[in-house]
Amino acid sequence: MAAVPRAPRRRRQQRQLERGAGPLGAGPRRHGRRGGDLHLRLPHLGGVRPRAGALVLALLAGSASLVPPAGGAAPTAYEPRRPAVVERLVLGHSVRGRPITAWRLGQPGERRVLLVSTMHGNEPHTRQILTSLRDGAPIRGVDLWVIPDYNPDGLRQRTRRNARGVDLNRNYPYRWADLDGTYESGRAPASEPETRAVMRFLRDVRPRRLISFHQPLVGVDTDTKDRHFARRLARALRLPRTTLDCGGICHGTMTGWFNARFRGAAVTVEYGAHPSRHRMAVEAPRQLLRLLGARRS
Repeated sequence: MAAVPRAPRRRRQQRQLERGAGPLGAGPRRHGRRGGDLHLRLPHLGGVRPRAGALVLALLAGSASLVPPAGGAAPTAYEPRRPAVVERLVLGHSVRGRPITAWRLGQPGERRVLLVSTMHGNEPHTRQILTSLRDGAPIRGVDLWVIPDYNPDGLRQRTRRNARGVDLNRNYPYRWADLDGTYESGRAPASEPETRAVMRFLRDVRPRRLISFHQPLVGVDTDTKDRHFARRLARALRLPRTTLDCGGICHGTMTGWFNARFRGAAVTVEYGAHPSRHRMAVEAPRQLLRLLGARRS
C-alpha cells in the first residue's frame, strides 16, 4: 500500500474518525462508498486501537466503556455475560443494514488469529464454533478475533449469496471475474458492503492466521500458502486434507486476496452438510485452542 503522509497525531486521528477506514485497493488513499455507516480506522496494534475503538463504540451505544489492557495482561471482560470478550467492533453493515461484528477474545499482544464463518448464509453450522469461543470462559495465549456473521442477510434467509444476489466469496479484488449464476461475483470487485467492511478490517488487524469456515465439502485446503499449518489444522480438526481449487481457478476469494496481499496465511476449512452440534460447539473450539497454544482460564 502507498505510504500515508504524516500529520499531527491529534488532527490525523480526528480525520480518521470522521472519514472512516482506508482504501478499497492498493494505491493512494481514497474514500470508498460508505452508505451512511460509521467505520473506524484506529492506528494501533496493526491498525486497531482497542482503547479508542471500544470507547467510541461504547459512547455511541450509550453503554459503559471498555479499556482493555495493553500487551499480554489479562483482559477485562467486555460484557459480564461474555467474559471471553475484550472488545467488540462493528466493521460495517450489510446490504439490508445488519451489523457485521468482530469480537476480540483472548489477550492483545499475543499472536493474532482471525476466524470467519457464514460467508455463505446457507452454511450456518460452523457459526457455532465461533459463538462457543465467544460465549465461553476467558481465553489465554492468543489474540483471537471472530466474525460469526459475515453475511447476515444471507444467514437470515439461508441463502448462499447476500441480499443483492452476490456470492461474497467471489467478490474480492484478486483474480476477480464476471461470474453469473450460483457464483455471481457482483458488478465489480469489492462492489458489496460486506466485502469492503471485511477488507478494511483485515488491513487493520493483519492477522497471522486467518481461518475461513465453510460447508459442505469436508476437508482442509492444504494446497495453500502455509501448507505446514494447514496440515496441522486438518489433523487437529480431524478432517481430511484436500485441494479446494474451484475446479481450476478460484476467482475473487477472500483467502486468495489475503494470501496475495499480506504476510499472514489464510486457509479454508470445510465441514460436512450436517455436523453435530457437539462437534461444532464443544469439540472444534477445544481443538482450535489446543492447536493455537491457547487455553480457557
